[in-house]
Amino acid sequence: MGFHLAQANLSLLRLPPSAPQVAEYVSALARINALADRAPGFVWRLREPVSADERLVLNLSLWTSYRPLHEYTYRSAHGHFVRRRHEWFEPVTQPSTVLWWVPAGSRPTVEEGLARLRRLRRYGPAPEAFSVRVRFDPAGHRERR
Repeated sequence: MGFHLAQANLSLLRLPPSAPQVAEYVSALARINALADRAPGFVWRLREPVSADERLVLNLSLWTSYRPLHEYTYRSAHGHFVRRRHEWFEPVTQPSTVLWWVPAGSRPTVEEGLARLRRLRRYGPAPEAFSVRVRFDPAGHRERR
């Protein structure tokens, strides 16, 4: 049995999605999500809203490994929006993205993603919840750069 890399990212829009100041971001969502759906290494993503607070944005997805996730996040058109996130989202002083491995064929839940993010924030990177900069392989060994 193989593994997939789970990714959860939590952000808070500065303004409601209907505000003109976030229109560029909101109008690009369908196109950028479709880009993810076609990206090499993409497995699955959560498609429904997770909160009654329309400003809360949770991305939850699965990838075959870190490299394709990195390529999509930073090297595709999505990277343009990552570099400009400060225009649309509240500043984050603690990790907002968490990674962990799941058995292939399983799907993480919203609750699991949020729990993994809380764990990373509280204890730092570990095989159960790690960051983009400090990663672990499916066997729990820290990856070397």
